[in-house]
Amino acid sequence: MKVLIDFLPVLIFFIVYKWTDNLILATAVLIPATLLQMAYTWITHKVIEKMQLTTLILVLILGSATIMLNDSTFIMWKPTVVNWLFAIAFLLSQFIGSRPIIQRMIDGKIDLPNVIWRRLNLAWVGFFTLLGLANLYVAFNFSEAAWVNFKLFGMLGLTLIFVILQGVYMMRYAQQ
Repeated sequence: MKVLIDFLPVLIFFIVYKWTDNLILATAVLIPATLLQMAYTWITHKVIEKMQLTTLILVLILGSATIMLNDSTFIMWKPTVVNWLFAIAFLLSQFIGSRPIIQRMIDGKIDLPNVIWRRLNLAWVGFFTLLGLANLYVAFNFSEAAWVNFKLFGMLGLTLIFVILQGVYMMRYAQQ
């Protein structure tokens, strides 16, 4: 259920765009949808994760710029900025704190050697960096409609494949 709630604003954005072929209007709907998602998350869980808060702030800033300046470039940059901020956070966690972010997120569910946690964390750094670059490539080399499709299906699909590959890698090193 949480995954559906997390992706609901993007799904609404996609539906509005497909219905209207208007990225500015889809962005105007994305902002309140994201605010409502955050309100629901706060009411039901009493906590908003840092990644969700980062996404909300960028939706508000870049979405507002898109609407006010009538320029879709700003909202097209949002996935790249989000992914690169995540890459930086994961990278810094290698040096700050006692455990990398990926270990903090999954630790307790699986026991891995520290070196493997660090490799997994660095793999996420690379993944987020490449996903941000892929977003820019699609956004500025293909049609707006192709970018919207990539934003929902391409980025989600690539993330699912990466998670599965990480799971396979983790199972090789899981300690009993």
